[in-house]
Amino acid sequence: MFGGRAIHRLLRERLQSQTTSSPVLSSLISKKEHEGVGSTTTKSLRALALFGAGVTGLLGFATVSSCDEAEHGLDAPSYPWPHKGILSSYDHASIRRGHQVYQQVCASCHSMSLVSYRDLVGVAYTEEETKAMAAEIEVVDGPNDEGEMFTRPGKLSDRFPQPYSNEQAARFANGGAYPPDLSLVTKARHNGQNYVFALLTGYRDPPAGVSIREGLHYNPYFPGGAIAMPKMLNDGAVEYEDGVPATEAQMGKDIVSFLSWAAEPEMEERKLMGFKWILVLSLALLQAGYYRRLRWSVLKSRKLVLDVVN
Repeated sequence: MFGGRAIHRLLRERLQSQTTSSPVLSSLISKKEHEGVGSTTTKSLRALALFGAGVTGLLGFATVSSCDEAEHGLDAPSYPWPHKGILSSYDHASIRRGHQVYQQVCASCHSMSLVSYRDLVGVAYTEEETKAMAAEIEVVDGPNDEGEMFTRPGKLSDRFPQPYSNEQAARFANGGAYPPDLSLVTKARHNGQNYVFALLTGYRDPPAGVSIREGLHYNPYFPGGAIAMPKMLNDGAVEYEDGVPATEAQMGKDIVSFLSWAAEPEMEERKLMGFKWILVLSLALLQAGYYRRLRWSVLKSRKLVLDVVN
């Protein structure tokens, strides 16, 4: 025990003396210590740089998001439309009310050039009601035998009347803004149904620091936030035939249902046809599986014996 301690003491003294006497070894040791401190500093700076880059990226993303929001408008909330299910159909009472809202509120500025009166038969009105509705308008037709144009009462094959004769007249009457055609608006806009509902019910006072030019109205869901169309849906603006209270939300829901039907009048038939095809193909698949099992069960269950002797 004593001998081991003495040897350990001698080796330690020898090493200390060599370290003190050798400047090269001392410089190496100090260099190692400096490199250790430098590597710790480098790691700290690197972590700080990564943190700064992350914060800059988040700030840049927030800036891009706010700019995109200002340019393209707020994202419309998602609403539970009753006809969005796989086997769901349109609310035809809502379509009829929506057509009434369109006639009394929207038709004075917006056209629906792709919809005919006959399209309403069996969807929202009877044939007699639709004929009476079409007869209320006058249509320029012709030429007659004398080569002159004439006016006649509307009929089922006529399309909805145009509020303006051309685009220039529409812009002149609306301060330079051109009211879009509503025939396919729920398909032409991103997130169409939700966007139209949010736009019609999203009018509000501009926030602090936001100035709106005279003749425009603030709506955060419209690209740019300033829209030429004033708020058109107000409580009680329409008196429904079926007695449903005409609140702003109810009218917005009904007009969106009507515009959704106008953009996709074949939706119910398409869903029904798809369900029929799925049913037929499922039965065909079961029959094919049974036939395969019937025909191949004999071949798959037979046993082959190889007689090597004979």
